[in-house]
Amino acid sequence: MSRVNDALSSLVSALIPALPDEDESTADQRHEDALELTKGILSNHKRSAESYDINHVSDLIKKKLWRENDAPDKAIQYGNLYSRLLTLPILTQKWAILYLLHQLGDPVSETTDISGSHSPHDIGQKGRHDFRSERPSGSAQYDKDNQGSVPNNASFSARLKQLSTQSAALQNNSRVNERNGTGPDAPSSTPESSSAQGDPDPVQSKINAERPTEAALLRDLPFTLQGLSSTNLTFNSSTTLQLPSTLPIPLISLLHTLAEPSLLYRGLSEFVQSKEEGLIGQSLRSAIGSELRSYLGLIATLEGEIRRAITSLNDSETKVIIGKAGVTLKRCVVWTRDATMGLRLMSLMAEESKSKKGGQLISFIHSFSTSYGDPFVAAFAERMLVHMTRPFYDMLRQWIFDGELSDPYHEFFVIEQDQEQNEDKNADLRRAPATSVWEDKYKLDHDTVPSILTEDFANKVFLIGKSLNFIRYGCRDSAWVEAYSKDASKELHYGDTATLEAFIDKAYKTTMARLIYLMDDKFKLFDHLDALKKYLLLGQGDFIALLMESLSSNLDRPAGSQYRHTLTAQLEHAIRGSNAQYDSPDVLRRLDARLLELSHGEIGWDVFTLEYKVDSPVDVVITPWANKQYLVVFNFLWRIKRVEFALGSTWRRCMTGARGVLASVDDKMGRDWKVARCCIAEMIHFVNQLQYYILFEVIEASWDQLQAAIAKPNCTLDDLIDAHTKYLKAITHKGLLGSARSTITGTREDSFTSQLHHLLKLMLAYKEAVDGLYSFSVAEFTRRQEFAAKVETRTAQGKWGLGDQDDDDLPTPFLPAERAAPKGKSSLPERATDSPVPPLLHTGVDDQMLPSLRKRLQDLSADFRARLVVLLGDLSVQPDVDMKFLGVVMNFNDVYRPERRRKRREGTRDKEKEKDRDRDRERKTPAEKAGRQKESVAEGKASEGGGASVRRQVEKSSGTS
Repeated sequence: MSRVNDALSSLVSALIPALPDEDESTADQRHEDALELTKGILSNHKRSAESYDINHVSDLIKKKLWRENDAPDKAIQYGNLYSRLLTLPILTQKWAILYLLHQLGDPVSETTDISGSHSPHDIGQKGRHDFRSERPSGSAQYDKDNQGSVPNNASFSARLKQLSTQSAALQNNSRVNERNGTGPDAPSSTPESSSAQGDPDPVQSKINAERPTEAALLRDLPFTLQGLSSTNLTFNSSTTLQLPSTLPIPLISLLHTLAEPSLLYRGLSEFVQSKEEGLIGQSLRSAIGSELRSYLGLIATLEGEIRRAITSLNDSETKVIIGKAGVTLKRCVVWTRDATMGLRLMSLMAEESKSKKGGQLISFIHSFSTSYGDPFVAAFAERMLVHMTRPFYDMLRQWIFDGELSDPYHEFFVIEQDQEQNEDKNADLRRAPATSVWEDKYKLDHDTVPSILTEDFANKVFLIGKSLNFIRYGCRDSAWVEAYSKDASKELHYGDTATLEAFIDKAYKTTMARLIYLMDDKFKLFDHLDALKKYLLLGQGDFIALLMESLSSNLDRPAGSQYRHTLTAQLEHAIRGSNAQYDSPDVLRRLDARLLELSHGEIGWDVFTLEYKVDSPVDVVITPWANKQYLVVFNFLWRIKRVEFALGSTWRRCMTGARGVLASVDDKMGRDWKVARCCIAEMIHFVNQLQYYILFEVIEASWDQLQAAIAKPNCTLDDLIDAHTKYLKAITHKGLLGSARSTITGTREDSFTSQLHHLLKLMLAYKEAVDGLYSFSVAEFTRRQEFAAKVETRTAQGKWGLGDQDDDDLPTPFLPAERAAPKGKSSLPERATDSPVPPLLHTGVDDQMLPSLRKRLQDLSADFRARLVVLLGDLSVQPDVDMKFLGVVMNFNDVYRPERRRKRREGTRDKEKEKDRDRDRERKTPAEKAGRQKESVAEGKASEGGGASVRRQVEKSSGTS
C-alpha cells in the first residue's frame, strides 16, 4: 500500500501546482485534501464484472495521436510502447492504465470555462459527468464507454467542486498580483463565473428530459432488430426506420449501424416468404430462412442480456450508468457485427437470384468462398452452398446413374430441346432423324455450368447421362441401364469433391465401354464402315472391275433407257462373281444400285451410283451428310474407273490391231497411230497415278487414322463421330474434292474438282476420237482387201487386174504419186474425165475425214497437256504434302513444265470463259463439216443418176464415219 500511496502523492503533487503567495501549511492542507479525495474516488469505484477491451482503449489513444499530430512518429512510438506494455506480466491492470492515460489526455479535461476565468492548470475542473450534463446536444461526440467509470457520489462531487473553486481563486489572485503588484478583488469574480457556469440552460434541460435514454433504446432494440416498430424506433416502410430527432450524434451513429440489420432482416423475411418457380431458388430461400432463425436466436440472447442488465440496476442508475451492467448500444453493435455481415451477403444473394438461376446462382454464391479473403465470408458461403445445392446434386445423381433429366425449371446445365427445334435442325444434312436421341435431344449449356464443376468434369457428366439415355432408348437396352443404376447409384452432396470425382470417372468408363460394345457387337458399326470402304470407296477391286464390265454395254445407252431391275441384276452378278459373295448377308442386303436424277443428254454412266443403306442407331455415326460424302467420292472414283476402263479397252484394241489391221494401213496412218498411242499412254499414266493416290495415299491413310482413333481405350461415341467426320473430310480434301473454289484464283472453274472433271472429259473425248481413227483404219483396210480380192479374181479369169472401169474404184493409197494432178486440177487420168461421175467423188469424203480426225486428236491432246500443266502447277503450291506428292508422281521425269497461275480479275475470267466456248466449237466443227459434206455428196450423186458403185461408195463412207 505504501507504494500506491507514494504514487498517488506524487501524482497529486504533479497535478496541483504550487502557488507563489501560499504558505506552506495551506499548501500541505490543500495537498492532503486532494489526496484524500483521490483515495475516496478509488475506494468507492465499483468495477463491473466484465473484462474491459484493452485494444479498444489503445485504438482510441492511437486515433487521438494521429488526429493531433501531422507526422506519424508519435503514433509509431506509442505502438512500440504499447507492445512493450503487453509483454509485462507484472502489470495486471493494463486496461486501467491505458484508460487513465486516455482520460488525462482528453481535450475536455484541458479546456477551461467558456468565460475563460479559470486556468488550464486548475485542478478543480468540473468532472466529466458534470460537464456532459451541462453541454448542449449539438456539442462534440463523447465516449459512452467512459460513462461507467465516472463516480456518482455526491459528497465527492461537492468536495471536488469546492476544491476547484478554491484553487481557481488562488490561481487568479496570484496572477493579478503579478501583473499589478497589488491584490485586486479578483476572487469575487470567480464565484460568479463559477455559479454562472453551473446553472443549466432551461431549453437544454427540457430537450434532455424529452430525449429517450440509452436504456429505453436498449429496451426497444430487440424489436427493432426483428423488423418490428417500437416506442422510440418506428418503421415507416420496409426500407425506412424513423429515429428520434432529439438524440445526440453519437447515438444517432450507433442507431444507424443497428438499423442496417433491421432493414436487411425485413427484406429477407419478405424474400423467404415469396414464391419461386425453381428448386434451387426454393432451396436458397430455405437456406436463408435457416440463417434468419439463427439470427433470431442471437436477438433472443441479446434481449436476455439487456433485460438482465436493466433489471440489475435501479431506476436512477438506469438513466445514467446502464453501461455499468455490461450492455451498451456500442456493445450491441459489436455483438451483431457478424450477423450484419451475414445479412448483407444473404441480401446480395437474394437480389442476384432475381436475374440468375440454377448453375449461375450457384456460381455466384461459390464466388464468395473462392474470390474473397475474409474467412467469415468464405465460411458463410460454404454453409449456404451445402443447403442450396441439394436439388442440383439430386438432378446430377439421376442424370449420371439413370440417364434421366429431372429438371422441371431448367436449372441444370443439361438442356432437353423441344421437338420443333429438333425438326428444324434435322433439315441439316449432317443430321439424321435418329440422331435426335444423341445429338439433338440434349445439349450442354456452358453458361449454366456451376463453378463448383470444371469444364472437363461437366463434359464427362454430360456424356455419361447422354450415353445412358442413348443406351436406353436408341440401343433398346434399358435392362442394363436399370441394373447399372441399382448397383452404382450413390447419394451426392456438396463438399465431397474427391468422392464425386471417383463416381464420375467410374461411371464414365462403364457407360462408354458399354456403348462402344453395343455399337460394335450388336449393331456391327465397324463392319458397316468397312463395307462402305470396300464398295463405295472402290476398295473391293474384283467386284468393281466385274461390275463395270457387266454394266458397260448398258451404261453406254441414254439415261432414259436405264432400268433399275437391270442394274440390280448386274449388281447381283458382280457380287456372286467376286469375293464380295463371302461378306455378311446383312451387309450385302444393304448394298443397292440406283439412278440419280436424270438430265437431258446424259447417258447411263452419268446417273448410275451405288447406295449403302444404314439404320438406327448406326446412322448416328453414318449420318445423311456422311452418306452424301460417300456418294460424292464414289461418283468421282466411278468416273475415274470409267475413264480407266475406256482407255484400257482402247489401248488393248490398238495393241491388238497394230499386228494386223493397223499394220496394213501403216503407210497412210502410221504416224497418226504413233502419236495417238503416246497420248493414250500419257492419259493412262495420269489416271493410274490419280487412282493410286486417292485409293492408297488418301483413303488407306485416312482409314488407318480412323482405325487408330477407334482403338483408343477411352473412346466415346462422340470420338467415333468426330473421327469418322474427320476421315471423310480428309478424303474429300486430299482427294481433290474438298474446295469448291480454287485457292489461287478464287473461282469455281479453277478448283481441283472442276479441273479433274475437264481432264476426264478430254480423255473420254480423245478415246472417242481414237475409236473413230480406228474405225477409219478398219474401213481403209477393208477397202484394200476388197480391191485385192477383185484383182486376184480378174487375174484368175485371165483378164487384166485393172480395167478402165475398175480404175474409178481405185482407193486413194493405190493412185501413183505421179498421177496426182497439180493444185486446181483433177488427179484422175484423162480417160476418166468423160465419166459421168464427178472428179474426186470416190476419195473426197475420205480425204476430208482423215484431216478432221487428225485435227481433233491434235486439239484434244494439246488441251489435255495444257490443263495437266496447270493442274501440276496448282498441286506444287499446295500446303498439303500428299497433294504435292501427287504432282511429283505425275511428273516424275519432268516431261511437263508446271505453270503457276496468278489471281485473275473478273474481266479476265469472262474472257477465259469465251475462249473455252470457242475452243469447244472448233472441236465440233470438223466433224460437223464432214457430216454435211457426206450428205451433200449423196444428194449430188442421187440427182445425177449415178450407178450402183456410187451408191455403195456413199454407203461405205457413211458407215465409216
